[in-house]
Amino acid sequence: MSILSPIDRISTVDRPLRIALISPPFLPLPPRGYAGTERIVTALAIALQERGNDVTVFAPGDSVLPCRVIPIIDRALWPRGLRGDLRTYLMDAVGIVREHSAEFDVIHSHLDVAGFDLARHSTTPVISTLHGRLDIDATAPAIDRYPDIPLVAISESQRRWHPEANWIATIHHGLDFGGTPFGGQPGEYLLLVGRIVREKGVVEAIELAQATGRRLVIAAKVHEAAERKLFEETIRPAIEAGIVDWRGEIDTTTRDALMAGALATVMLGAWPEPFGLVAIESMATGTPVIARRAGALPELIDHGYNGFLVDDLSEAALAVGRVARLDRRAVSAYARGRFSVERMAARYEDVFRGLVADRSQTLGPRRSSSGRREALPKRHTVGRRVATG
Repeated sequence: MSILSPIDRISTVDRPLRIALISPPFLPLPPRGYAGTERIVTALAIALQERGNDVTVFAPGDSVLPCRVIPIIDRALWPRGLRGDLRTYLMDAVGIVREHSAEFDVIHSHLDVAGFDLARHSTTPVISTLHGRLDIDATAPAIDRYPDIPLVAISESQRRWHPEANWIATIHHGLDFGGTPFGGQPGEYLLLVGRIVREKGVVEAIELAQATGRRLVIAAKVHEAAERKLFEETIRPAIEAGIVDWRGEIDTTTRDALMAGALATVMLGAWPEPFGLVAIESMATGTPVIARRAGALPELIDHGYNGFLVDDLSEAALAVGRVARLDRRAVSAYARGRFSVERMAARYEDVFRGLVADRSQTLGPRRSSSGRREALPKRHTVGRRVATG
């Protein structure tokens, strides 16, 4: 069987695609507060639809999108206070998708490992984008058990522990920055956005604010027991001491305004970020990022141009003293170009068309004598050429 070139792959399927996206059952689309995966699924669904494709999203029934939505649950789980082990709901979502799978040219799962079995056995091509770390919990062994299924990473850092997996692309996240404000002048405060957990560098951010005499504004969610405990132990004393200006979980508009008005956004946790949406959102407003040299952040931040990559608190303090010198207009232009939703959607569509072309060439999945679908030939490296970045 011949290997199609990137151009041949795309041209063999030049009609609009019937695309299904699967979002987790945790939050409605678009999400109303803190979220990562759900924001990307929302942006991708809208952009793919605007590119002329027929998009269906499997999501909670309280989602509101300008495309077809098939409910995987009547209302999202987290706003109802449902937490803990929710694997049953994920499996229910997979079952609903399976019932509709024949309606689509390609299915794009954002359920992480919960969608792997669907990807192996579906007669419609299934691609899985992984949004978390791949070295912990059940993820690493699951990737090893499913070496045949097509995977997309959100950074080169994320995929580095599984070089033998069937990676067909690394595609950096993108967002619609059309309504994002631009802050042309450096502000006076440092900003931390996200969750109140140690791995996000909360303690380090407070120490940096103390060391530099800067006010630290924190806009973050506090829901889980560990988050509440860290808040009481670390954040509340800093609030009482006048170091932290606490804002809690806020909406996107309010968060963007805070970013635009900051001196810098800080991301000082040693935890290896699989991507780092906060970084690109901050840079889109013109506000540079001071980040630990960990995970995917070196892929997003050009040291000395749109932020600084640091290894300890001393370097972070030095960065605070220099960050106002950076050209905020250049910082914003870089983020809005490199991490646009249009770029992300175009790269995903290229990957989808390549998979559909593969399937049309093979006339359906091959089966082994045991009935298991065999892995497609390892020719998906085309994704690394046309859909990385």
